[in-house]
Amino acid sequence: MSTQTASTPVDRLQRSLRDLRLSVIEACNFRCGYCMPADKVPDDYGLDAASRLSFDEIETLVRGFVRVGVTKLRLTGGEPLLRKRLPELIARLSRIGELEDLALTTNGSLLAGQAGALREAGLRRLTVSLDALDPELFRRLSGGRGEVAEVLAGIDAAVAAGFQRLKINCVIQRGINEDQLFPLLAHFRGSGHVLRFIEYMDVGTCNGWRPEQTVSSAELRDRIAARWPLAALDANYRGEVASRYAFADGGGEIGFVSSISEPFCGDCHRARVSADGRLYTCLFAADGSDLRPALAQGEQALAERVAGLWSRRADRYSELRALPAVRNRKHVEMYLIGG
Repeated sequence: MSTQTASTPVDRLQRSLRDLRLSVIEACNFRCGYCMPADKVPDDYGLDAASRLSFDEIETLVRGFVRVGVTKLRLTGGEPLLRKRLPELIARLSRIGELEDLALTTNGSLLAGQAGALREAGLRRLTVSLDALDPELFRRLSGGRGEVAEVLAGIDAAVAAGFQRLKINCVIQRGINEDQLFPLLAHFRGSGHVLRFIEYMDVGTCNGWRPEQTVSSAELRDRIAARWPLAALDANYRGEVASRYAFADGGGEIGFVSSISEPFCGDCHRARVSADGRLYTCLFAADGSDLRPALAQGEQALAERVAGLWSRRADRYSELRALPAVRNRKHVEMYLIGG
């Protein structure tokens, strides 16, 4: 029997809540410049377990979100594979019958040693962030902490464990890793995985984002199509963030996430919860709402709190980005809510 309420909430723009992005830890073993730059975030940041939601609290929280209509759950970080006993949590969440999708986003560096346990626990899908194949450039982009060979080994281990059709997310920054576009495409063409190019965004404030650093999806599509012709594909579902394209020669699928050049706020049905239990109704929100008091009262109280907060939501930052009053306000940092 479904635990969802009879009517799920809609926000002030008539958008329902279907997708929850849940951070399980704020710490990360990388220091990527566009997310968690080393000169702004200390090495021990997010390692204090006392502030994080417990597994019991996370399960209650997810069940509460399911009551108001959530069917898709993505675990994020920080780097979620740093969370101790993560497969145990995934096993608990995988038993929530109303969840149609249970996914995880990772930088992939720890994936080789955990892929089998994650799959066995019930994780259904994986997304791996990968901005370069060149070892030296990758190391530099990760703040001197990452080895691309470990990430590629993690992808191979995931396939061996039974994961199929991974999403490989890449942020191309002008003048930084543009030369990695075709090496990445050549590597993943024909692999069955979906390489997705995400426009460099003004998430958070510590990355010092400037518009000229963004390479638009249209520009990337044109470059790619000049070498490998592309054919547009229909969205898998309403509100899908990536526009989909297939290689005309049968080499597989790629995607583009265009929050800067082609905002998709109108179909946004995603909520984000930080590792310490704060709800953010937009990736570019300034502040979050503390869910812990309601959470302490159980999943029904949590569901009522979330429904009330969601019904007051009117976020559409990407559509209003050009307005100075909007552009210059504080944004929550990406590493707190997982992008």
